[in-house]
Amino acid sequence: MKAEEKDSLEVLPVLPVKDAVLFPNMVIPIMVKTKKYLPMIEEVVQKGEKIVVAMMGDEEKEAAKSGGFHHVGTLASVVKLNKGDEGTVAVVQGISRVMITEITSFEPYYMGKVEKLVTLEKSGKRMDALKMNLLKFFKELVDASPYLPDELLQVSRLIADPGTLADMIASYLNVDRHKRQEILEILDIEERLERLILFLNEELEVAKMGQAIQNEVQKGIDKHQREYYLREQLKAIQKELGVGEQESTEIQEFKEKLVKKKLPEPAHKVAIKEIEKLSKMNASSSEYTVTTNYLDWLLELPWSESTKDRLDIKRAERILNKHHYDLEKVKKRILEYLAVRKLNPNHKGPILCLVGPPGTGKTSLGRSIAEAMGRKFVRISLGGVRDEAEIRGHRRTYVGALPGRIIHGLNQAGSNNPIFMLDEVDKIGNDFRGDPASALLEVLDSEQNFSFSDHYLEVEFDLSKVMFITTANQLDTIPPPLLDRMETLELPGYTEFEKTHIAGKFLIRRQLKEHGLDPAKVSIRPSAIKRIIREYTREAGVRNLEREIGAICRGLAKKLAEGDEREFIVTGESVPSYLGLPKFTSDVAERTSVPGVATGMAWTPTGGDILFVEATMMPGQKSLMLTGQLGDVMKESAYAALSYVRARAKSLGISEDFFRDRDLHIHVPAGAVPKDGPSAGVTILTALASLLTCRPIKPNLAMTGEVTLRGSVLPVGGIKEKVLAARRSGIKQIILPERNKNDLEEIPAKVKEGLSFHLVKKMEEVLEIALGAPLGHSCN
Repeated sequence: MKAEEKDSLEVLPVLPVKDAVLFPNMVIPIMVKTKKYLPMIEEVVQKGEKIVVAMMGDEEKEAAKSGGFHHVGTLASVVKLNKGDEGTVAVVQGISRVMITEITSFEPYYMGKVEKLVTLEKSGKRMDALKMNLLKFFKELVDASPYLPDELLQVSRLIADPGTLADMIASYLNVDRHKRQEILEILDIEERLERLILFLNEELEVAKMGQAIQNEVQKGIDKHQREYYLREQLKAIQKELGVGEQESTEIQEFKEKLVKKKLPEPAHKVAIKEIEKLSKMNASSSEYTVTTNYLDWLLELPWSESTKDRLDIKRAERILNKHHYDLEKVKKRILEYLAVRKLNPNHKGPILCLVGPPGTGKTSLGRSIAEAMGRKFVRISLGGVRDEAEIRGHRRTYVGALPGRIIHGLNQAGSNNPIFMLDEVDKIGNDFRGDPASALLEVLDSEQNFSFSDHYLEVEFDLSKVMFITTANQLDTIPPPLLDRMETLELPGYTEFEKTHIAGKFLIRRQLKEHGLDPAKVSIRPSAIKRIIREYTREAGVRNLEREIGAICRGLAKKLAEGDEREFIVTGESVPSYLGLPKFTSDVAERTSVPGVATGMAWTPTGGDILFVEATMMPGQKSLMLTGQLGDVMKESAYAALSYVRARAKSLGISEDFFRDRDLHIHVPAGAVPKDGPSAGVTILTALASLLTCRPIKPNLAMTGEVTLRGSVLPVGGIKEKVLAARRSGIKQIILPERNKNDLEEIPAKVKEGLSFHLVKKMEEVLEIALGAPLGHSCN
């Protein structure tokens, strides 16, 4: 028997369908043409939620009151969503029977309270006999019916549960939708099997009657009539083979494309086979549409079409310099590749990974490279991609199957050697549908990608001529095997001088044009740009800078639209009248004017930044408190710093028992932001020493480095980004590990101008620079 589980009522969206009944564990496509339900389906897919599929009724009065659908439906999940010209096809999979007890909302779409219907197990000799009879009648129906494939018999024999077997057979029966709904609503498995056997008998009688009629017709044709029929058929076949007038226009077009297209031998064989198979199909069958779509893709792809590389090195250099300022490493690498291509045309394209903070021009650089080389440009974003099929495509056995994004991009480019940009490669996810990063291993390996196989095409495509460029904000989240296949080029943040130059050469012109302003009447001076950089933006790139310039342009456009015809000159003094009060001010000197506060430097995915480490002491029970969302590595650095101070207390002029009846508290402000890494060790130790000696740290001094228990200062990464952030914040002196000396050579001279660098090996040197020598008395 069936029971209803009423422990919890769930409110879910309801999708009424007219001509279909969805059974549990079954998968069916549903065409969604109504604009009312399309947003609901898209929202459900986006949130990963469930829906209730319910068959619509016939009564208009019932429809007006209850939404027009039956109270028993099927809880389902949306497996796939395909948009087409005629509508959107939602592929749904049934989960369980449910009852809609109440319609809670009619707009913007139906929502209803749902109770799940749970089946109680039922067994016995009668159930075994019913199941045996059901399988027997179903076999006879499959043998007699042309619309049921033989594979269904094999599937049905593997299903042990009688209820699931009944649902599967009912879903394939060619019966009235109301009879299917009747099967869905029967809550007793025994009764469900009996009713289904009755329906199977009816269908079997109709099928046998059709066979009998066909046999009678065949017997009625006498010998002469048969011969005449065969002769006429033979004439039609000969005419078709000789002239092809009877051949469909669609098949003729495919054959013409195949003749013109230079396909590789394996793809050519597959195309011929599919065209022959298509010629034997009924145009109204679903397989006919699947095959035509496959042939469209196969014959449209650029198997042999390619663009000719422009190998003029000087021209390419001019184009790269025209669209991008600085980025010398990347430009040099591209010009080197063109030079090698000029000497060796068969050289395989490099696979570059451009790594840098947001707004540094990684994506736009790909377009410039394509223009410089004379190639087509394709870009796909991999941010948030979790399904392997997004890369490799779906197999043709799935409803609405399509190739993956790689094949889509090549088809869009129309050539087999485009510049292919894979944006945000560091933000790929993975779940039960597979790991897209693993699928990219073949794509981004020059030793393998000459035989890339898409699940949809199932024919190898040569990707070795494609130049792949990936972009990322950080390397930590990229799987090591994938990172190993790419050549990494870092794009660090811009200096104030570089930002001013980029704004004057690119950003101001673009914003003036977008806002319809005449450059002859509007002038934004360099002093205004510098003030925006210092007081309104704190970023490694120029995206926010361009946004603030756009805000100024909107203010000017408003004045011009109101009839003000004078010329406008925006200077540093007039910037607040357009952008409001400054967002950022330099408070380093003020915050470090008291003992126990030190300024550190940190690397972030968006560039560099400075952080403050605050230390204080109070009566307590010899404990160390750490706050500010610190990670494990940073906490260990704090413990190491405290151990160093306690071990060297005497030499630092601090009482050796300062920690006996005191508590220490170390806090790193901006508590909502997680922080981790070893590079704050020097800063934490200096803050503790400053607190315990009652000596404030020198103003406008920042530091970075890992510290050991012996007081050695070890090298850290991200030096250029950290120095840029320090300069933006008004820092004048910087303490760095001595082993980071080589990193200073990569920093432009204009950035180092006005900065003093102290390279140290031991903590004694750091404390001497930060606190002055000799160290004085303690504060405890």
